[in-house]
Amino acid sequence: MFHTIMKLAFLIGILLQIFLSRAERKWAGWILPVISFLFSFLYPLNMSAGTAVWKAFVMWGLGNIPTFIYVAIHYACRPKRKA
Repeated sequence: MFHTIMKLAFLIGILLQIFLSRAERKWAGWILPVISFLFSFLYPLNMSAGTAVWKAFVMWGLGNIPTFIYVAIHYACRPKRKA
């Protein structure tokens, strides 16, 4: 049940990012990447206190995978503007 809910949330997030990236305002496509980036700081905080620093950086990097996906969608779906 949990995996189904997570897959559905991920799909809704991707569809929402596509919708926001195609919006007229150029900052609208940056809403989800910024939120995802801020949440990525929570992953290392959930680790135990005796954890090595490199493991915290790895967790932070893994937490930023959705951020990279949202930014890639933003640049792929952004309307091309003529100069």
